[in-house]
Amino acid sequence: MPRPVTIVGGGLAGLTLGIGLRRRNVPVSVFEAGTYPRHRVCGEFISGRGQAALARLGLRPLLGEVGAVHALTAAFFSAAGSTGPRWLPSPAICLSRFTLDAALAKKFRELGGNLQTGTRWPVVGVQPSACPDTPGRELQPEGIVQATGRHPSTGGNGPHWFGLKIHARNVVLTAGLEMHISPRGYVGLCQINDGGVNVCGLFRRRGNENGGGENGRDLLRGPPGSPLHRRLAGAEFVEDSFCAVAGLSLQPRPAAGRAGICLGDAITMIPPVTGNGMSMAFESAELAVAPLAAWSRGEVSWDEARAKIARDCDAAFAGRLGWAKWLQRIILTPALHSPLIALAARSDWFWRLAFAHTR
Repeated sequence: MPRPVTIVGGGLAGLTLGIGLRRRNVPVSVFEAGTYPRHRVCGEFISGRGQAALARLGLRPLLGEVGAVHALTAAFFSAAGSTGPRWLPSPAICLSRFTLDAALAKKFRELGGNLQTGTRWPVVGVQPSACPDTPGRELQPEGIVQATGRHPSTGGNGPHWFGLKIHARNVVLTAGLEMHISPRGYVGLCQINDGGVNVCGLFRRRGNENGGGENGRDLLRGPPGSPLHRRLAGAEFVEDSFCAVAGLSLQPRPAAGRAGICLGDAITMIPPVTGNGMSMAFESAELAVAPLAAWSRGEVSWDEARAKIARDCDAAFAGRLGWAKWLQRIILTPALHSPLIALAARSDWFWRLAFAHTR
C-alpha cells in the first residue's frame, strides 16, 4: 500500500506536485487556506524552463484549453527612454492566476486527489538552535510537503518590499511584456487570457519611511508624466482583481539543509523582474515527483527523498538566483537606468545573455 503525501499549500507548486503524484497513483491530500478561483499577486507570466516542466507533466495542453496567450516580445521603459519591442528568445505564456489555479485544482480532483480548501494545516513547529545566530530548524513529520508560498521578511532598517496586482482593460501594449522601472520599483504589464492586461508591481519602502496614505492603484499607474502613467491613462481597473502582499523577502535561500521538503516560493523567491517565479514553482514540483513517489512505494527513506529534492532544486536555481540578484540591483539604481536601457536596446548579446541566465 503506497504511503500518502500531504501537501500544505494549494498554489502552483502544491497543485502541480499533487497532479504529478496522482499520475503515479500516490495518495495525495492538499490543504489550502483559501478557495478557488482567487486572485493572487503574480506577474502571470511563464517563461523559461517551466514550460518544459509543464509539458513533461502533461499539463501544457491544459493551459491552452483555458485560454493562455503567448508573449513574443518584451520592452523595458524608464523615465529616460525605452528599448522598444525586442523579440524574446523563446515565447512566454500569459495566463491569469484566477483561471490557472482553478484549472489545476479541478485537474487534481479529477485525478482522485483530496483537496481541502478553506483549511489551514497546523503550523509547523520550530526546533530552537543551539547557536543564537543560527535560525532554528523546522519540525516536519514525514509525508508533509510545504508549498505555502513566500517567506516573510525579517524587517530591519533596509528596504521593505511589497507587491501589488490588478487587472485592467482598455490598455494597448507595445510588446507582449512591458517592464516599467523607476527608483521606487517596477511594474510589469502583459496581456492575459480574458483580453485584459495584468498590471503587477514590486515596490520598496525603507524601514524608517511612513507609508501612510499611499494608494496602491496610484503606485501601479506610475508617476505622472512617466511612460507607465501614459500607458494606463485610459485604463479601466477591474477592482475585484486588486490584491497586495507585504513583507516580501528577496534574499536567496538554499533548499539544502532544511529539515523538511519545501517547494516554489517556500524555498526562495526570485526577484519578479526575471519573470521566472511561476516557472520555478513548476520546476520544483516536477523535481519532487519522482523522489516522493519512490518514498511512497517504500523504495527510499524520507531523508533520502528530501536530500534529493533539495540538491536538485539548488542545482537548478542557484545560478539564476545569483544573476537575478544583480539584475535587481542594477534596475533599482537610478543612475544605471539610462545605460541599461541603451544596452538592452542595442545589444542582442546582452539581451540573450540576461534572458538565458535568469531562466
